[in-house]
Amino acid sequence: MSHWIIAPILLPLLAAVVMILLSGRRALIRVLSFLSVSALLAISIVLLLHASDGQIRLYALGNWQPPFGIVLVLDRLSALMLLVTAVLAFFSIAYAVRGNDAPGDKLHAMVQFLLVGVNGAFLTGDLFNLFVFFEVLLIASYGLLLHGRGAERARSGLHYVVLNLCGSALFLIAVSALYGLTGSLNMADMADKVRAISPEDAPLAATAGVLLLVVFGLKAAIAPLYFWLPRAYAAASAPVAAMFAIMTKVGVYTIVRVYTQIFGNDAGNVANLALPWLWPLALITLVLGLLGALAARELRVQIAYLVIVSVGTLLAGVALNTAASLSATFYYLIHSTLVCGVLFLLADLILRQRGDLLDRITKGPRLRQSGLLGALFFIAAISVIGLPPLSGFIGKLLLLNAAGVNMNTLVLWVIVLAGSLATLMALSRSGSTIFWRTDTHIEQSPAADKGALLAVIGLLLCILLITLFAGQVLTYTEALAEQLLAPQAYSEAMQQFQIHQPAAAEGSH
Repeated sequence: MSHWIIAPILLPLLAAVVMILLSGRRALIRVLSFLSVSALLAISIVLLLHASDGQIRLYALGNWQPPFGIVLVLDRLSALMLLVTAVLAFFSIAYAVRGNDAPGDKLHAMVQFLLVGVNGAFLTGDLFNLFVFFEVLLIASYGLLLHGRGAERARSGLHYVVLNLCGSALFLIAVSALYGLTGSLNMADMADKVRAISPEDAPLAATAGVLLLVVFGLKAAIAPLYFWLPRAYAAASAPVAAMFAIMTKVGVYTIVRVYTQIFGNDAGNVANLALPWLWPLALITLVLGLLGALAARELRVQIAYLVIVSVGTLLAGVALNTAASLSATFYYLIHSTLVCGVLFLLADLILRQRGDLLDRITKGPRLRQSGLLGALFFIAAISVIGLPPLSGFIGKLLLLNAAGVNMNTLVLWVIVLAGSLATLMALSRSGSTIFWRTDTHIEQSPAADKGALLAVIGLLLCILLITLFAGQVLTYTEALAEQLLAPQAYSEAMQQFQIHQPAAAEGSH
C-alpha cells in the first residue's frame, strides 16, 4: 500500500515526460492524457478508501527517516483533496481532448506538470517541499495561462507571474526563519518545536507565520490579494480555467494545514496565530467577490469572481475553528470546486456559439442548443447560488449552523444570505440576457460538440452525487475535521514510523 502514496506524483510526471517526447503527435498525446487522468482518478479513490480508516500513513522517499528526510503524508484531508483534483482533471481533459486543446499539443503535458505540483502540495509533509511543489505548479500554470497566445492572456499572465514571484520570495524568507528557530522543516516535528518555543523567540515565529499567511493568501486569492485572478482566469482557455478552480483551494488547504498543525490550538505562545486575521479577511473577500460578480460584463469574469466568493466562504469556515465548521468547509470546498469548473466549461460552450460577442453579457444570436445549454446553466446556477436542494444549499446551511447566532457571526449570516441574493441577481441577468434576449437575424454558429457536452454533464452529475450522498460525505468530513484538530496524532504517527521503518528495512534485506 505504501508505494501507492507517491503514485499521484509519479504518474502525471511520467505522463508529462512521455508527452514531451511525443510532441507533434496530437492524437496519441490526447489518448495518453486521458488515460493518465483516468488512472489518477482510480488511484485517488483507492487512497481515499485507505485514508478513511483514520490512520495517518507516511512515505519516506529514499528511505531517509523523518524529520530529516522527505516525507509524504496521507491522511483524510490530503486524500480528499487528491480525489477532488482528480475528478476535476478527468472532466477537464475529457473536454480538452474533443478538440478544445488548440492551438498546440503542449496543453496536456503542462496540465500533467500542474497535477504533479498540486498533488505534491497536498501530500508533502514538510514546508520546504511545499515550496518546491508550489513552484512546480506555478511554472506549469504560467505556461497554461499563456497557452493560445493573445494580448489579453499575456497581460494577465504578466501580473500573475510577478505577484507569484514575490510570493515565492516571501515563502523562502518565512521558511528560513522557522528553520532557524526550530531546526526542522518537517511539519509534525516543527509543530512540536513551535509548541515549546520560548517567549523571546515567539515574535520571530509569529512574524514568519504572518508572512506564510500572506503567501498562502496570495495563492488563495484573499482580499486584497485577489485582483490578479478575475482577468487571469477569464483569459485562460476553458479546460485550463476549469483546472484553475483547484488552484485557489491549494491556498485554502495550506492555510488549514499549517494553521491547525503548526500554529493551531496547542502552539503555545503562537497558538491560533491566523484566526484574528482570517475572520475579517474572509468577510471582506466575500463582499468584494459579490460586488465583482454583480458588476461583471463578461460571463467568464463573473464566474472568476464567484471563485473569489467561494474562497471567502471557505475562509469564514476555517476562521470559526470548530469541528463542525471545518466539516462544513470541506463539504463546501468539494461543491465550489466542481461547480466553478462546470461553469467555466459551460461558458466556453456558450461563447463558441455567439460569434464575435463571445461571452459578453449582451443581446446576441440564439444558441443552437439553447434548451440544453440553458438547462445545464440553470442547474449550475442553482447550485452556486445555494438554493435547495443542491449541494451549495447544504454547504451554506451547514456553515451557518456551525457559526451559530451571536453578535460575532451575525455579520456572516447577513453576508452569506445577502450574497446568495446578489449571486441570484447576477446569474439571472446573465442567463436571461444570453438565452432569452436573442436576435434571430444574427447568423448562428455550429452546435457544441457532443463529447464536450458529455464532459460538462458528467461534472455536473458529480455535483448531484455529493448532494444525494451528502450524509456519507459529511461523515467523512466530520472525521477529517476531528483529525485536523488533533495535531498530536501526526507527531505520534511520525514517531511510530521511525520505530518500525528500520526493522522493516532490515527485514527486506
